[in-house]
Amino acid sequence: MLPKHSILTLLFSKEAKIDPIQYDPECPFKYNNFVYRITLPSSPSAARIESSHGAHQPGTAPLPKSAKEFIMRLTNPDAEGMYAQTRVENEVAIISLAAAALSGFKPQLVPTVYGWGSAAPPSSQGWILQELMSGVSMSEAFDSMPSGEKTKVLAQMADILKALQDFQLPSSIEQYGGVTFDSSGQIISTAMTSVGSGPWLERLNAFVESGVPAQFKDLGCRNAKSIVHADFTPDNLLYDASTQCITALIDYDFACILHPSYEFLRSFSGAGGQFQGWSDIESSEETELRDAKLNGFPSTLPENTKDGVKWDVAKIWEDELERLDVQRPRTIKGIEKVADVDAVLCSILPWRVTNSDVLRMQSEAAILKGRDENEAQLIKLLDHLGF
Repeated sequence: MLPKHSILTLLFSKEAKIDPIQYDPECPFKYNNFVYRITLPSSPSAARIESSHGAHQPGTAPLPKSAKEFIMRLTNPDAEGMYAQTRVENEVAIISLAAAALSGFKPQLVPTVYGWGSAAPPSSQGWILQELMSGVSMSEAFDSMPSGEKTKVLAQMADILKALQDFQLPSSIEQYGGVTFDSSGQIISTAMTSVGSGPWLERLNAFVESGVPAQFKDLGCRNAKSIVHADFTPDNLLYDASTQCITALIDYDFACILHPSYEFLRSFSGAGGQFQGWSDIESSEETELRDAKLNGFPSTLPENTKDGVKWDVAKIWEDELERLDVQRPRTIKGIEKVADVDAVLCSILPWRVTNSDVLRMQSEAAILKGRDENEAQLIKLLDHLGF
């Protein structure tokens, strides 16, 4: 069922056609956003948009006079793990930065924002009105592409990642994490949209106090900052099959300003694979893949497996990153230790034992079993790290 239309009817006439995008009413999990395609019988008045939030909003551009189709993103107030205070501001600001970083790409890859409303209390609804980008989701076609077409796509992804890494951030962004706008419209640092807090046990406390500094000691270019999409996957790439070109990089919900290594911990599933920390339950081929990303791929690649590592894709991805000299696991000194820290952090409050949607679908016995299994894995991980 669609959420309330108050924002939509405020901005658009009653004749507007409103179609939900990728919305499944039977999905057991909460959506972070509700996304709609808006089709108008005639171009909207810019005054109508401005009257809803005031003119000259930071991170926005004027409505094109001929535009009749848009994307509207409405935040879900019930989404878990999202910091409402700045989640919209962070997304709009990162879009602005990404647009500048990728300004040399044709076609334009980053959607233009025309207006937005904060999700910060007392507001009950955050929203972003943005450009409708051309293309279809690349995830629908990537796996079935022939090798040559995959290579072309991965080369474009490497170009995009290189541009994001190399972009000179404004001096006003002084910290890692999220970004927002100050009173003058300048982009400044703030809390990440996906970071929470929780209690620490003695053993974890020791790891935080002495283990984390030790793990980060060898990290290359420790003070480096870059735009991190944090969900850079085929699902968030639009594609034109006729030209074999990426037409858009979308969905900046989790985007932030962090060390370049963080992108590899969160992105590229389905197209080269995420870089993960140590685990005693991972398959041997996942261990081999991590070693290959760190030390180089073997001359003869292992066979692809149905639900496992796609070695040919991973090798093509590595080759394209190397071609552009993109910072990547093999060139980021100490990334394996950072990945281990990330594994600890993910194990402290794992998704499967904290997400209300997951918990609602499980019996108490299954929940306790999951908790015990995760506790055992966390203990092994701390043992592996010497804590």
